[in-house]
Amino acid sequence: MMRAVVVSASGSPTTFEIVEVPEPAPGPGQARVRMAGATVNPTDLAFASGAYGDLPDSAVSGVDLAGTVDAVGEGSVWPVGTRVVGFVSPMEPSGGAQAELVVVDDGQLAATPDALDDVHAAALPLSLLTASTALRLVALAPGQVLGVTGATGAVGGHLVELACQAGLHVVVDCKEQDRPLVERLGASVVVPRSEDPAAAYREAVPGGVDALVDAAALSAKVIGAVRDGEKMVTLRYWKGPSERRVDLVETSEMGKTHDTDRLRDLIARAGDGAFEVSVAATMPLEAVNRAHEMMTQGGVRGRLVLTP
Repeated sequence: MMRAVVVSASGSPTTFEIVEVPEPAPGPGQARVRMAGATVNPTDLAFASGAYGDLPDSAVSGVDLAGTVDAVGEGSVWPVGTRVVGFVSPMEPSGGAQAELVVVDDGQLAATPDALDDVHAAALPLSLLTASTALRLVALAPGQVLGVTGATGAVGGHLVELACQAGLHVVVDCKEQDRPLVERLGASVVVPRSEDPAAAYREAVPGGVDALVDAAALSAKVIGAVRDGEKMVTLRYWKGPSERRVDLVETSEMGKTHDTDRLRDLIARAGDGAFEVSVAATMPLEAVNRAHEMMTQGGVRGRLVLTP
């Protein structure tokens, strides 16, 4: 038997519990990973609330994990003993990441670079993949201006890094105390946090940004920062109404857990130092509800990672 985090039987969408479940066995083309770190994400609460559909009974929570391959199924490409990072889903038959042992399809895994420990590697998949998709959706050319809200968070921070690496000028808003962080990530212009973020962005970029990714879910408050006819990418289900012909584009990585090449490329780049990886705290599986409380209250700088 092993321990795993599942949605509480009480039916509360914000409560998880630890249960004892049978150890899973890998099938053909699968590896079993002994989890060393599994990140807590807002996505966990979205799954629990039914935002992605009805969860299977006793579905294990979590999407990001890192650890070591301890068993493989027929035809798996992963040698036992390999350190790996994975991106999974509670909706899939094998379940999510927050368990002592996790069965993962080969294509959902990337080799963990030597430069990353397991805890920091576990903090990467969802945030890096989401940031990468958002950057692709805005489709800007080098030299254009991208606005990013939530740049002190995991997705927003990685997006700033990716955008700068792609030659974009990046404008962010944040509290003054966070200015050193976002400037270190590469932000070209930092505007003060405001009750009217659209006005703050417009003061810095009078014509409006060429596109904006709303990682902080400011929604209607920030859409006015975008130039007429351009794009605003949303991450948390806000679909408008739009204004001035701004094109609203929603993105989610769930349903893309087998984007093998992109996952492996991003993790390899992380190993080369392309991204700052911040872990606020490690917590035991039993502290999963406290971790969600901390995340929901806000102000946490870095990821919260569960350990066995």
